[in-house]
Amino acid sequence: MQPRTSLASWQALIAHAKEMKQQHMSDLFKQNTQRFEQFSIKLAPFLLDYSKNLIGEQTMTKLFDLARECNIEDWREKMFSGERINTTEDRSVLHVALRNRSQSPMILDDKNINTDVQQALDQIKSFSDKIRQGLWKGYSGKRITDVVNIGVGGSNLGPQMVTEALKQYSDQSVNVHYVSNVDGTQIANVLRPLNPEKTLFIVSSKTFTTTETMTNAKTAMNWLVSSSFDESSIAKHFVAVSSNKKNATEFGIKTENIFDMWDWVGGRFSLWSAIGLPIAIDLGFDRFIELLEGAHEIDRHFVESPLEQNAPVILALLSLWNCTFLGAQSQAILPYDQSLHMLSAYLQQAEMESNGKSVNWEGEAINYPTVPSIWGELGINGQHAFYQYLHQSNNIVPADFIGSVESVTPVQGHHETLMANFFAQTQALMQGVDEQQVRTDLKAKGRRPDYIDKVAPHKVHKGNRPTNTILMKRISPRSLGSLIALYEHKIFTQGILLQICSFDQWGVELGKGLANNIQRELTKNTISQNHDSSTKGLMSYYQKSKSTKE
Repeated sequence: MQPRTSLASWQALIAHAKEMKQQHMSDLFKQNTQRFEQFSIKLAPFLLDYSKNLIGEQTMTKLFDLARECNIEDWREKMFSGERINTTEDRSVLHVALRNRSQSPMILDDKNINTDVQQALDQIKSFSDKIRQGLWKGYSGKRITDVVNIGVGGSNLGPQMVTEALKQYSDQSVNVHYVSNVDGTQIANVLRPLNPEKTLFIVSSKTFTTTETMTNAKTAMNWLVSSSFDESSIAKHFVAVSSNKKNATEFGIKTENIFDMWDWVGGRFSLWSAIGLPIAIDLGFDRFIELLEGAHEIDRHFVESPLEQNAPVILALLSLWNCTFLGAQSQAILPYDQSLHMLSAYLQQAEMESNGKSVNWEGEAINYPTVPSIWGELGINGQHAFYQYLHQSNNIVPADFIGSVESVTPVQGHHETLMANFFAQTQALMQGVDEQQVRTDLKAKGRRPDYIDKVAPHKVHKGNRPTNTILMKRISPRSLGSLIALYEHKIFTQGILLQICSFDQWGVELGKGLANNIQRELTKNTISQNHDSSTKGLMSYYQKSKSTKE
C-alpha cells in the first residue's frame, strides 16, 4: 500500500506549510479584501466561514489535490453503495440509509435495505405514539409518564445530546431521562423521584451484553419488581434496541418490543436508528423525521457538491492541514448556544473514537499525527475558563465556533450580548495585538511609562489562531440534523485522508476485557499474580479499605 506521505500532494503540502508558518492571517486579510467571500460556503441550514485559517488560494488548491489523490470521491461512492469499507469487521457503513428521505435505492448484499429502514421507522412511530398518547399502560394500568434510556457511548450520547438541544420543541408529555454511568449514583438519582408504575425503560445495547448497560438494566429491573412483586411486569416496562433478540427475550422483554440494530450502523452514528427512540418519544415522531431530513440534506450536499464547495470535505482538509501539517495537537468545539451544551462531548466521541488510530488500512504503523484531541465547552463559560489558553498559550488550538442567528428562547438583550462575544472572539484569535499596539493603548489611557514597560509584554496576543465559524439560522430538528451530518461526513473524509479505518473501535475493547477479569477477582476477593505491581497494589488497597471499619 502506498503510504500517504509518498503522495506528491502530501509532499507539496509539507513544503507549503513551512511557507505559510511565516505568514500572519491579519496580513492575509489585508492583502485580500474578498477573503470572506472566497473562503466561505452558504448552505440552507448554515453558513460556514473558514477564512480565519492560515490558508491561501494555493493552500486550498494543494489540499484539494490531496483529496483527489486520496480518491475521496471514489471512497464516498463506496460508502453510499454499501461496500464493506469497515474492513477490520467486514461491515458496510450505511448510517446514511437511516435518513434516506429521497428513497433512492440503498443496496446491501443485492437487497434494497430501504424496506428494512421503513419498517423500523414504522415501529418507532407506532411505539412513540402509544407512549405519548397514554395508550401504553404499566403493570397497574397507569399511563407512562417517564422514560429512562439505559445505554452507553453512542447508545446514550447521541439521543441525549439531541433531546437536550431540542428541549424547546418538546411538549413534555413524557419526561425522558438517561442513564449511562455504571456508578450507581447516577441511576439512583434518576430513579429516586420516579414512580415504577409509570416508568418505562429502553435498554439500548447492540449485543445486549455491554457490562455497564446490563448492570444498570438489572438494577432497574430489581427496582421495578420490588414494586410490582411480579417479574411479568418487566414486559410492560422494558423495551430493547438490540440485535441480540435471544438475550433480550431472556431478560423478559417481548419479541415485539425489541427494535432492530444492524451491523452496518456503528454506535456513534446510530441516533438516526431506533437508538433515537427517546428522541421520537420526547419530541414526537414528526420532529424525529425533521431531524432525519436535515441530515439527508447534508448527505445530498456531500454527494453532489464538487470538492471545492463541499463543506464536510473542507472541514476535514482543514483539520488535516492544522493538525498534521501545521502541528496543532487538539481542536476545540465552542458552541455559542445553550441548546448545544452537550455537542462538544458528542463530537469528542464521534471523532476521537473514529479516527484516534495509529495504523493504516493494512495494519502498518503510520508516522504522522491523525485526529487531534477534541474538547470544548459552551462559549461564554469557556471564555472565563480556558480562553486565556486559546489566546496566549504557546500551543495553538484550532477551534470551531458554532452559533445561531436567532435564539430558541429569546430574552431581550441576551442574544446580542452572546453573539457580540461570538464574533469578537474569532476576530481576536485571528488578529491578536502586538506590543506596539498595547503600548499605544496604555499611553492613551494615561498610564505611566514604568507601568507600560511592566505590563505591555503580558498583554500581547500573537493571534494567528485558526477558527471555523458555523452560523446557523436557528436551532431546530432540521438544522441540528444537518449539523450532525456535517461532522459525520467530515470524520469519514478525515479517515480516508489519513488512511485509517474510522468505523471500528478496538481501543475500547482492551480495557473492557481487562475490567471483566478484574471484576471477577474483586467479587471473589482474590487478586491474580499476573497483574503488574501497581494494579495488584491498588486492588489490594481497595479490598483492605472496604473491609476496614473506621
